[in-house]
Amino acid sequence: MNEINFIAQQAMYFSIPLLIVALGGMFSERSGVVNIALEGIMVMGAFIGVAFLNITGDSIPGQWQLILALLVAGLSGAIFSLLHAFASINMKADQTISGTALNMFAPAFAIFVARMVQNSQNVIFNGTKFYIEKIPVLGDIPVIGPMFFQKAYITTFLGFGILIVSSIVLYRTRFGLRLRACGEHPHAADSVGINVYKIRYAGVVISGALAGIGGLVFILPTSTQFSASVAGYGFLALAVLIFGQWKPKRILFAAFFFGIMKTLANSYTGISLLKNLPISSEVYKMIPYVATLIVLAFSSKNSQAPRASGIPYDKSSR
Repeated sequence: MNEINFIAQQAMYFSIPLLIVALGGMFSERSGVVNIALEGIMVMGAFIGVAFLNITGDSIPGQWQLILALLVAGLSGAIFSLLHAFASINMKADQTISGTALNMFAPAFAIFVARMVQNSQNVIFNGTKFYIEKIPVLGDIPVIGPMFFQKAYITTFLGFGILIVSSIVLYRTRFGLRLRACGEHPHAADSVGINVYKIRYAGVVISGALAGIGGLVFILPTSTQFSASVAGYGFLALAVLIFGQWKPKRILFAAFFFGIMKTLANSYTGISLLKNLPISSEVYKMIPYVATLIVLAFSSKNSQAPRASGIPYDKSSR
């Protein structure tokens, strides 16, 4: 039972950032803009968030510091994503090239600033102080208590909260209806008075905010230093988005599938069955990416992306 709890706890550390970032990508692509810049936005959000934690030190008490850091990371991601929105929507640039440019710029910027400030690209931070050993009452619930309410971070519950809000916004609000319309039939949406450009901007900015938050959420429980990398998690989030068919509930299951694969790759030494197998660590590290290739190979043929996703909107063309 202890090993099951261990796997569940570790899976949360890896699944929640995937969930948050993939939901961000969903908002962008549902509006009609492909956002492969998720990796770069995660790097920028993690860098600014970690910098905020270092600057504030112990001046802000407890979990409030983490909450503010997440807000700062989300804001930085939203601002950074405006570059992609401007290039893709106003300039009608190729969205893949625009996203790739941001992916290249973000780590270079983080390394440059870190070296200018502290002569090292590795930014040290203490994320363990936000670690919650046990949540009162909830942590005592049999079975699910040790899995979800012990040895956790508040970011876990934040992820589920974002999932619920995203589902409501996408399917139960006027904005969500307009967002989906702009990603499927932008000319039809425009014909009934919807400003396609504004809706797409909103989708990309929401995507950037969630990717920025996801970057910090990924770094906190898995490392003690930030070196301008999120280990390809932005691209893995894109795989989760495609596997999840651009739908919140499916994205949830896809995120946990890849999170468990990542847990097996990084924490196999804590699982007795895997630890004793004569397999090198390099093979375990390949598991998430091999699983990604296999899953996408079988699921991509049935993928139904928003019809206008990746196609710049031109009001004059019909």
